[in-house]
Amino acid sequence: MTRKSFLRGLAAVGAAPLLPAAVLPTATAEAAPSTRPDFPLLRNGTPADVFVDAADDPAVIRAAGDLVADVERVGGAGPRLLHTVPRRAELLVVVGTIGASPVIDRLVRHGRLDVSRVEGRWEASVTRVVDRPLPGVDRALVIAGSDRRGTVYGVYDTSERIGVSPWYWWADVPVVRRDTVTVPAGPFVRREPAVRYRGIFINDEQNLTTWSHRTQEPDKNIGPRTYERVFELLLRLKANYLWPAMHPYSDFFNKHRENPELADRYGIVVGSSHPEAMLRNGVHEWEPWAEEHRKPDGTLPLYDYTVNPAVISDYWRARARQNAGYDSSWTIGMRGLHDSALETKYATTIPEKVAVMNDIITDQRRILAEEVGEAAEPQIFIPYKEVLELYNAGVRVPDDVTLIWPDDNHGNMRQLPDEAERRRAGGNGIYYHLSYWGRPRSYLWLDTTQLSKVWQELRRVHDHQADRMWIFNVGDIKSIETGLSFCLDMAWDVDRWGPGNVEDFLVEWAGRQFGRRHGPEIAAIRTEYYRLAAERRPEFIDKAVFSTVHHGDEAERRLSAYEQLLDRVRKLGAKLPEPYRDAFYELVEYPVHGAYLMNLKYYWADRNALAVRQGRGAGTNRFADLAEAAHAEEQAITRRYNSEIAGGKWDGIVNPYPSQIPKAPGRPAVTRLPRQETSGLGLAAEGNETGTSRPLSFSSYTRDRRFVDVFNTGFLPLQWQAEPSLPWIRLSTAGGELTDQTRVWVEIDWARAPEGTHHPSLTFTGAGATIEVPLRVVSDGERARQRARGFVEAHGYVSIDAAHFDRQVARGGARWRVVRGLGRRTAAVEAVPTTAPPVTEDLPTRSPELRYRVRFTSSGTFPVTVFRLPSLDERGKRRLAIALDDQPPTLLSGQSIATGNRGDAWARNVEEGIEKLTTTVTVTEPGEHVLRLFMTDPAIAVDQIVIDTGGLPASCLAPPESYHRVFSPGPAVAPDVEAPGR
Repeated sequence: MTRKSFLRGLAAVGAAPLLPAAVLPTATAEAAPSTRPDFPLLRNGTPADVFVDAADDPAVIRAAGDLVADVERVGGAGPRLLHTVPRRAELLVVVGTIGASPVIDRLVRHGRLDVSRVEGRWEASVTRVVDRPLPGVDRALVIAGSDRRGTVYGVYDTSERIGVSPWYWWADVPVVRRDTVTVPAGPFVRREPAVRYRGIFINDEQNLTTWSHRTQEPDKNIGPRTYERVFELLLRLKANYLWPAMHPYSDFFNKHRENPELADRYGIVVGSSHPEAMLRNGVHEWEPWAEEHRKPDGTLPLYDYTVNPAVISDYWRARARQNAGYDSSWTIGMRGLHDSALETKYATTIPEKVAVMNDIITDQRRILAEEVGEAAEPQIFIPYKEVLELYNAGVRVPDDVTLIWPDDNHGNMRQLPDEAERRRAGGNGIYYHLSYWGRPRSYLWLDTTQLSKVWQELRRVHDHQADRMWIFNVGDIKSIETGLSFCLDMAWDVDRWGPGNVEDFLVEWAGRQFGRRHGPEIAAIRTEYYRLAAERRPEFIDKAVFSTVHHGDEAERRLSAYEQLLDRVRKLGAKLPEPYRDAFYELVEYPVHGAYLMNLKYYWADRNALAVRQGRGAGTNRFADLAEAAHAEEQAITRRYNSEIAGGKWDGIVNPYPSQIPKAPGRPAVTRLPRQETSGLGLAAEGNETGTSRPLSFSSYTRDRRFVDVFNTGFLPLQWQAEPSLPWIRLSTAGGELTDQTRVWVEIDWARAPEGTHHPSLTFTGAGATIEVPLRVVSDGERARQRARGFVEAHGYVSIDAAHFDRQVARGGARWRVVRGLGRRTAAVEAVPTTAPPVTEDLPTRSPELRYRVRFTSSGTFPVTVFRLPSLDERGKRRLAIALDDQPPTLLSGQSIATGNRGDAWARNVEEGIEKLTTTVTVTEPGEHVLRLFMTDPAIAVDQIVIDTGGLPASCLAPPESYHRVFSPGPAVAPDVEAPGR
């Protein structure tokens, strides 16, 4: 069968569109067009052999073996792996490192292979077809690296180009089988990365440990067999660095001596996290060491450098000597055992602690010089939590040591290098969380950090020249597949994605996993999934977070968005061929379904609690049933992941509630009522927790619909009916038999409603009771609606998406830019460049600004709230300014410090994903005005702006955007009212 006929056969069964997209060229990976024929790695079932010199680095030889396996995965036949050039070969793959492979060096020396763009570079490579490269070889695909990892990445580039995803094992992405496998003739040049060291921290790894023990190594808790899989994944993702698992339930990395040996053979640099100085795992290793080094009085020495410096120094020295021969990263400085704060019994003040830290660093540097020598690099210092305070107070870090700046554990960088720090020989890097255990809440379950948020922070990091090392906390690895892929993609080519095209990464990435035909839809699904998580991570959900009575049932609108998303997921999943179902479940379906159910059970629990306050009868128990059913379904889909997906391969890898997770959501408590043989009519109108006193508000601009909950106060069925006082008021239903409850939607027929302000009502009757619901209807007519400019006040507020500005004014080399997919809406605005100097004076003439046209129907002094994304800067301020018309701007200062507490401003900002900064504006008279937003500090991102003109109810989210003829036009005419909702 020819390749063309094979593809025709695939197309006949709908599989052809699932062929993976090729690796696309980027700023650091260039694929030059060629008129020469493609190189067949496999032709008519016969593979081309792979040659790698036996003298090359073991990491290269091992990766060449993976290429052999990958060709077999695609074509069903594996090439031979050769260490001597065959006497005669029509086709040959040549893998080698410049300076380490005599064959590669010969090709370069004879002008057959141009390596000018990669030689001497860090981890660069070139892949191209060379005709008659060697005696007896007609044609060769040559993969040449500037160093050992450059060659390895070139090998894995080829694997991905033929359709083997980096996630083929870790996410069960299938490989499309073909009898002919080709790659372009080239050249394909991968230039050096934007960030030198790129890697992950396996942390809070209870699920990974459980899974590893059950399925990989029953006699270990994460050992060499598991790390082999981790190392391969890192290299396929073009990473080179690891902080291994460190917690009590895992085996520490050096417990199994095969681990560092394997890392070296794979080419992975192994370091350690902020509490693990000098590659020592304090959780496991200090206690035995202390036991062996008891003090003369028989007591155990404390892990306190002010008390036992010699014992601790020898403890570090032993590991430096043991791992001196490996490619290691050395963490210097000190914190307490098991991620606790630094203990200094005899240093109680900040200056005293600074002096102790300086002594510690001096001691560690001496140890490394004596035991490891010049090979002791990189050395890193991580000013994490309390150590940042000490660093800012005067800790002296040697110039050749890399400063690793941490985020606040929730994706907001705490501090970035200043001008002097950017000149350091050791450079700067970051430690960034995609997963976290700790205050104020943990998020270990799902990949929920919005990619545009990640892009914004990493772009800012690179702008500040923190480009030596990026380390990402990925928890158990599983569920972070998408976010990790994006982070490592940016670490290699930070310029590839911009403020307007982060979703394009998802299109391309999903296309490589599931086929280009499905890339756009999966990208749209993931983008909406991230947006909903930006409103509130599913791991952060709790009772009474979202309003069930305001803004059309804020919580229900959020659940409807999840339901629509899950419906899209299921429709797409049904179209995929069977081999893709497991990967789709892991990467797309389970995260969406799990997040939905976590929100759903708390929604029903909130409705249950509200029902009790409202005096509902049968409905109270109905909501309790629904909450518990959602929890049971969440447990069921998790069991499916662990026991059924991929034949039970992932047993134990997913658990929303690992033990001892602080503030984790679980099974919400609900209330049940004993059945009583009674009935009674009850009402709760939108905007009211109980009763109907707050009128239902309608505006001809926004053309909203509002709800009235009609419920039974007992358990026996009753008959009810509703009647509007005016004919242009429309109801979704006007009566019937009621056992527990129903939701009646109310709308206005605007074509028939007269202009002016009206106060009609609805009358509900049933079970011998009559209850009235007041309405307030404001109609300015269709002409006024079409002529209105800007955002129009209605319902007592103006709500604006910050990206919907009328005009932008750039000043002083700075401006605001729109970042798509950032924040709670479709986009946010960010003040750039992120390195711009602050503007604190003469803002109307010196500061970049955004202008929003607003039409007010009232006058007065009103609160205005700016919803900003909670970026930090522990050295300075997080400020912006706002003004109305030509009034003096008001400066707003945001939270700039991560306290690490629960219940304070930082914690609230972390949980909500935004910070609400509030001041007032004075509207002197109704009519058109201009709201002006000014940059004070750079890198401030703003999501929404809300002005409360007297009718804004309290809620978690901003109200729906106000009417705007362009940005938020609403329906042209009132649609038919839908059937009753929840």
